[in-house]
Amino acid sequence: MMHIDSHSLWVAAGLAGQALFGVRFLWQWLYSEAHGRSLIPRAFWYLSVAAGVIILSYAIHRQEPVFIFGESFTLLVFLRNLQMLRKQTAK
Repeated sequence: MMHIDSHSLWVAAGLAGQALFGVRFLWQWLYSEAHGRSLIPRAFWYLSVAAGVIILSYAIHRQEPVFIFGESFTLLVFLRNLQMLRKQTAK
């Protein structure tokens, strides 16, 4: 029988929380993609990228897999929204 320690349970709980948190960004991203434009102001995305880079740096320093995974995913969404906003402005 396999024994799961409390650290593993906390990592699993953290990953579940990050997944739920990330799903709202995924939902927003798909919603914006379906409408062909980002539906949230540009400043929000710049602040999100700045905060995400700082949090990801901290997570890498602390070697926290939950935060590394979560921040890596959300940074991609933030950057994609900025790209969509640039395309909107160019039209």
